[in-house]
Amino acid sequence: MSGTLYVVATPIGNLEDLTPRAARILGEVALIAAEDTRQTRKLLSYLALSTRTVSYNQHNARQRAPMLFGALREGDVALVTDAGAPGVSDPGSDLVTGAAERGYTVVSVPGPSAVTAALAVAGFPADTFHFLGFLPRTTKARRSALVHVSLLRPTLVLFEAPHRLLATLAAIAETLGDRRIAVCREMTKVHEEVFRGTVREAIAHFAVPRGEFTLVIEGAPHASVSEPPAVEEIAAAMTDARASGLSRRDAALQVSSELGVSRRAAYAAWERG
Repeated sequence: MSGTLYVVATPIGNLEDLTPRAARILGEVALIAAEDTRQTRKLLSYLALSTRTVSYNQHNARQRAPMLFGALREGDVALVTDAGAPGVSDPGSDLVTGAAERGYTVVSVPGPSAVTAALAVAGFPADTFHFLGFLPRTTKARRSALVHVSLLRPTLVLFEAPHRLLATLAAIAETLGDRRIAVCREMTKVHEEVFRGTVREAIAHFAVPRGEFTLVIEGAPHASVSEPPAVEEIAAAMTDARASGLSRRDAALQVSSELGVSRRAAYAAWERG
C-alpha cells in the first residue's frame, strides 16, 4: 500500500476559514505532521477529531523525515503548519520534495494564506508581486536583502514578528525610502488591523507592536525624467552608504534607486570617494 501526502492549508486566525475539504482530509489521514502539535490539536479539537499528530518543524525536519516516509508506505499523511500553507516560510518543501522523489503522490489542499489576504486589502497592484518571507535577523543582512529588491517595480510582501517590526520598518525607510505601505496585523483574528500610510507613519503608529505582521510595500517608482542629481549629490549619497557598512554593490543599488541614477554613475562616485 502506498499513501498520499496531503499539503493542507490551515487558518491564519479565524478557524471558520478552514475549507470543508481540509477538514475532511484531516479526519481521514492516518497521521498529521504538524509544525507545532499543540496548535494543531486546538484545531482538531474544534473539528472534534482525534487524528494522531507528530511534530515536523525546522528543528527536527531531517530526523523526522524518515519516519514520515515510512508512514506514507502504510497510509495517508497530512502536512500542516501553524497557520497558512505549509512550505511557505517553513521546512514543508523538503518533505514534499522527498515524498515526490520516493514516488508518493503529493496533493495540495489549498486554503487560507496571509500573503493573499494582505494583498487583497492593501490597495497596491497585485498582478505581480515579490514575496520575501521573513527578512534576515541581523541589521546588516536585513539591509542588504532590502537593497537587493530596492529597484523591483512589483509590490513587495514580507512577514515580521512583533519584536522585530520597528527595526524592519526603519531598515525599509533607510533602503527603500518612505514608500507607501500597508501593515496588516493579526489577519482574520479578533484584533485584526490594517494600517495604510507611509513607512515613517507606520513607525510612529506601531510604537508598541503586538501580534503577527504581514507588510505590503509599494514597488519601486519609475525613475524621474526631471533634471538629474548633481555629481556631488551622488557622491555624498555613496559616502553615506559606505559609512553605514554597505558594500560597493549594495550601495550602488540603494543610491541608484533613491536618486534615479544609473549604477554606473553610483560606482563612479564610489571610486572618487
